[in-house]
Amino acid sequence: MFAEERKSKIARIIKEGKSVRVNELAKLFGVSESTIRRDLNELESLGIIKRTHGGAINSFAATFELSFAEKQDRFAKEKEYIGKLAARYIEDGDTIILDSGTTTQYIARSITAKNVTVITNSVTIAYELSNREDIEVIMTGGVIRSKTKALIGDIAQNTLKQFRCNKAFIAANGISLEFGVTTPTYLEAAVKRTMIENAKKVFLVADSSKFGQVSFALICPIERLDYIVTDKMDESQKKEFRALGVEVITE
Repeated sequence: MFAEERKSKIARIIKEGKSVRVNELAKLFGVSESTIRRDLNELESLGIIKRTHGGAINSFAATFELSFAEKQDRFAKEKEYIGKLAARYIEDGDTIILDSGTTTQYIARSITAKNVTVITNSVTIAYELSNREDIEVIMTGGVIRSKTKALIGDIAQNTLKQFRCNKAFIAANGISLEFGVTTPTYLEAAVKRTMIENAKKVFLVADSSKFGQVSFALICPIERLDYIVTDKMDESQKKEFRALGVEVITE
């Protein structure tokens, strides 16, 4: 059996909802455990599976989500860099949408443009900007998700539909060329889609750990984005996104 055929069969087994162990797969396919580990590493790098100790599970089944406080401590330097970089694209007089998230919070902190209107579904971003006299803040309203401090639901979506904005800055948990932009919960995904639909230009802001990851709920295909702002990406990856009409900004 060729390596690609073996990997395809491994992926299919896992997609059927089964967790697998390295030693079991080695016996099933008649190869060494080191060969199976290499296969699983390659499948994980493509976002198809998620490695576990001694085996693997379906990456789409992984809906666990860190709390807002927990996320703040992860990749903080990278998020701050991305926030400052993205804020450069906010111009005087812009009307923008800032999605809820720890990376978008750094954008809010880094805005230097004047007379900006910010529409947000983030309780924390609205609070941070509330003392800025040169920024008008519009909150969407909606139901607060305690885990992410995001406002979600019909009220949030209906508010967003009333506006046409210059730019939207969207956060996500997973970015995959094959599976698109994803997040763990479909209710937040729905609000993010509404943000995208009501902005002229869409900026996805995400640190490099999010690439190749796939979460449960689809926000949009990669092609729906205009820009991706991240901390690092090699040129070959940038070309793949550019081929889909998306410009990657890293500096």
